Amino acid sequence: MQARKVKISGVNTYKLPVLSSARMKELFLKMQAGDKNARRELINGNLRLVLSVLQRFKNRGENLDDLFQVGCIGLMKAVDNFSLEHNVHFSTYAVPMIIGEIKRHLRDNNAVRVSRSLKLLAQKAQQVREELTRKLLREPTIQEIALQLKVPAEEVIFAYQAINEPVSLHDPVFNDSTDPVYVMDVVSDPKNNTELWVEDIALHQSLAILSERERQILEARFFEGRTQTEIAAAIGISQAQVSRIEKAALRRIRHHLAEEGGGTDANN
Repeated sequence: MQARKVKISGVNTYKLPVLSSARMKELFLKMQAGDKNARRELINGNLRLVLSVLQRFKNRGENLDDLFQVGCIGLMKAVDNFSLEHNVHFSTYAVPMIIGEIKRHLRDNNAVRVSRSLKLLAQKAQQVREELTRKLLREPTIQEIALQLKVPAEEVIFAYQAINEPVSLHDPVFNDSTDPVYVMDVVSDPKNNTELWVEDIALHQSLAILSERERQILEARFFEGRTQTEIAAAIGISQAQVSRIEKAALRRIRHHLAEEGGGTDANN
């Protein structure tokens, strides 16, 4: 039987290694002691993080080989700057850096022309954002970034907005172990009041089958736009527990809606 091969930039993604947490810690300690082979193994052992990030950009018409190479640069920066003292998983630290590197590449190669001053301000803001993220171990606010740059917060916002690449209708806005939800799935006609009314009833009926904690987490995630880490801190559990509860609640809702839909089809 022929082995499966999915190659990006000459790399057989099917055979990429996976490192255990214990091995990761051991390699970082070796790398800090000057072991270059440990650095190489850390990079090769985390290439799957780059692949996972590429899923967010796969429908933009960009060359995936190019984006993979750019993402690898972000991964190498993450490996070089990560410290075990951060007390976070390496993936939690690395993924935002990989995304940032790819977005920076897309901005620099965007066909829409942005003034040099705005581009420079946005680049400085991004550098300050990465520095503050490493220092604070959280996402800095616009006000904190503006304070470091000594400019009004409005200018930072305007600079970010000016260099944002257009969003594709095929971009995923939510993705778990099952089917992704794309932008086109959540864009609707605000004039279609009947459709919204029916969806609102279905949503409230689905939420009613959940426990109080499940409803609390889903409402915070999808109606208030809060992160899993923020929710975990607010209700006093770990981020991993929030993730498990969220996925279980979404599965229950999907199952409930499938049963409701199946009953309707049967009657037709």
